Amino acid sequence: MNDQNVVPEPRYRIRARYTDTTVTVYQAYRPQIGRPAARTGRFPSSWKRDRMTWIKPSFLWMMYRCGWGTKENQETVLAVEITREGFEWALRNACLSHHVPELHGDRASWKRQLAQAPARVQWDPERDAHFTALPHRSLQLGLSGEAAARYADEWIVGIEDVTPLAAEIHALVRAGELDAATGKLPVERPYPVQGDLLAHLCL
Repeated sequence: MNDQNVVPEPRYRIRARYTDTTVTVYQAYRPQIGRPAARTGRFPSSWKRDRMTWIKPSFLWMMYRCGWGTKENQETVLAVEITREGFEWALRNACLSHHVPELHGDRASWKRQLAQAPARVQWDPERDAHFTALPHRSLQLGLSGEAAARYADEWIVGIEDVTPLAAEIHALVRAGELDAATGKLPVERPYPVQGDLLAHLCL
């Protein structure tokens, strides 16, 4: 294939595993939270509703964040399937976590928006299997207040413990078997964004 015909990945785009009605996001917790969540499909009472919780559609970015499930208090990796309706509600009601004058106007206006928003968005460099930063960005979606409550009580369709998968892929990467490792990664496709869903979250 001629490299000139390869369309570069857009700098800002959501890539995720999804169905017609759900989207899968990833989180990592200590076993005392992660295991009961996977077993029951709901977070246990020890899960802190008053804290911001970050969900990530990118499996590899989650692996980068939790070190393939080896970091302290991040030993249990969860694939959380949530409704697309809830996911998109969070995006519509989110504010960027950093000030962009072209989107927010002055810094004081952005701070007001950030304080009022139940969700916030960061775009961090996507990672490959060796955790090398890539040119395009990966969505991180922080939920607090109303958004965190909706996430826990309304949006979750199912929770799966994917710690064994993380360990298996990690072992393949360490062994230099990148093709085999890549073949086991969850398939993430460009998420269909309707209308101006992301207009306030990226230029």
